[in-house]
Amino acid sequence: MVDWHELRERAIAAAAHAYAPYSGLFVGAAGLADDGRIVVGCNVENASYGLTLCAECGLISDLHRTGGGRLVAVVVVSRDGNLLNPCGRCRQLLYEAGGVGCAVNETTTVAELLPGAFGPDDLQSKSER
Repeated sequence: MVDWHELRERAIAAAAHAYAPYSGLFVGAAGLADDGRIVVGCNVENASYGLTLCAECGLISDLHRTGGGRLVAVVVVSRDGNLLNPCGRCRQLLYEAGGVGCAVNETTTVAELLPGAFGPDDLQSKSER
């Protein structure tokens, strides 16, 4: 069972630690791993905008740092608690870490956010399939 309230609170707390001097958009993400752990991340901006790390990047890093596994559910919020949709790059990261069934912001799934996703199975040669 996903405790969406707890995930949202953890995401808001993570957003408070974001580094967002350029956009002013402080973002936090919290995810539930398949073993019950809660992992978190915040955005970290960079003067070279393309090097900015989204909150979901930090969340995926925290997932692997704390033992790996699969994401079951994810919440992404601004500092004031408003839900935010993951950007395209982060949708791909969430697909890799949680698969099509990973719930996002309680109302959708990775499959709905990223239909027809490209993933690890697509890297196998046709003879290996």
